[in-house]
Amino acid sequence: MPTMIEPKLISGNANQPLAKAVARRMSMHRGMEVGLCDARVERFNDGEIFVEVFENVRGEDMYVVQPTSNPANDNLMELLIIADALRRSSAARITAVIPYFGYARQDRRSKARTPITAKLVSNMIVESGIERVLTLDLHATQIQGFFDIPVDNLYASPIYALDAMHNFRGRMDQVMVVSPDVGGVARARDLAQRINAPLSIVDKRRGKPGEVAEMTVIGDVQDKVCVIVDDIVDTAGTLCKAAEVLMENGAKEVHAYITHGVLSGPAVERVSNSVMESLVITDTIQATEPVKNCKNIRIVPTAPMFAQAILNTWNGTSVSSLFDHKTLGPIYEGLYAAE
Repeated sequence: MPTMIEPKLISGNANQPLAKAVARRMSMHRGMEVGLCDARVERFNDGEIFVEVFENVRGEDMYVVQPTSNPANDNLMELLIIADALRRSSAARITAVIPYFGYARQDRRSKARTPITAKLVSNMIVESGIERVLTLDLHATQIQGFFDIPVDNLYASPIYALDAMHNFRGRMDQVMVVSPDVGGVARARDLAQRINAPLSIVDKRRGKPGEVAEMTVIGDVQDKVCVIVDDIVDTAGTLCKAAEVLMENGAKEVHAYITHGVLSGPAVERVSNSVMESLVITDTIQATEPVKNCKNIRIVPTAPMFAQAILNTWNGTSVSSLFDHKTLGPIYEGLYAAE
């Protein structure tokens, strides 16, 4: 038996670049090579998923890096089947690292005869043998209560605070944080407090799903550098409309910090043609070529934070310490060097 069980990473096909980046960062932090567990995740001709792990994982502390992004069903099944393979191979503990938790928007019954799919997915994850979940910016933090296992929900706002203080240095007094709707005020307020900026709200009233009927700006954005904060950008229709409304109300510039760049359908074209100076997203969802090539979309890495969170989980130290941007400062020093 080894004197110390080392953390082992394994990844599905949802976001291999992020999984490899997490392994590299863990190698830096540990001072020893950390690689992805040798495995194959393939499909039969009829679409069935097959997983085979080529390394011994008996008694190991396993971390499965797998966002459940598009295609959500395939990536979710990969996660569950990998977990089942590890459980049946006698892994000591299985932690699911889910940078983007799909189905999180279905967290309540908004109408009659509709499902609460986020709860269903959480039940499936628990039943697969996963004993802990590590994720980033859940759409609704109460989703943690859907699980009967520990859930560590990290936040992108500490990274965005470092990014904002770096990119808007010298004019931080002009920055105003904007929530694109009333429901996102807590998330926007968190970033505003970190960078000591005022807060504004765009109140939207929908005519029907996917269609914004009216938008009103609550707060004075005249001559301000507005920073819209949200957790998910999907088709980007609401985001681009909010940016237009802010400019019409006298904003000097509009930028956006959105954690998960789903960016489906016409989203990239809308963003590239919008009045926004920049849209900053994280790499929780693997970027497509159009996203990478869009002139005003910028991607910030989450691997340094996830790597540290995995190591803190493994050695039993605090994960909540990563909620503070001052703690993340040294981890992100290569990107945001101390002034």
